[in-house]
Amino acid sequence: MSSSEKEYFEARLKKTKRLQKMVTAVSIISFFGSTGFAVISTLQQEKQNHVQAKVSLQTSLQEQARGFELVLQREPKNRLALEGLVSVRLQLKDAKGALETLEKLVKLYPEQQNYKAQFELLKNEQSK
Repeated sequence: MSSSEKEYFEARLKKTKRLQKMVTAVSIISFFGSTGFAVISTLQQEKQNHVQAKVSLQTSLQEQARGFELVLQREPKNRLALEGLVSVRLQLKDAKGALETLEKLVKLYPEQQNYKAQFELLKNEQSK
């Protein structure tokens, strides 16, 4: 092989290696970029799902409260409906509504000490 052929092959080898390095760098950047976008979109989607779940829980609790209230319109002394309404209102953080319903339970069932205890506890928390 002549000296010019050697130089040509060496130059060609250098260009090929440089091209390989550039393609490798672009591939690595593309890989991490696409992975980053996937992670970000997944996190955003998870955040939206969490918010939707919270809203649907709130809606579900409100529907349960309406259901108990409908039962109580037909049967004002229905113990299960009153207990359920207290529970749902407490979960909805409606302490005033829960207190009113508990008061009805205490009046209707004075022999139930747990209603009185829960009423007093909630009343004390309200006054703080």
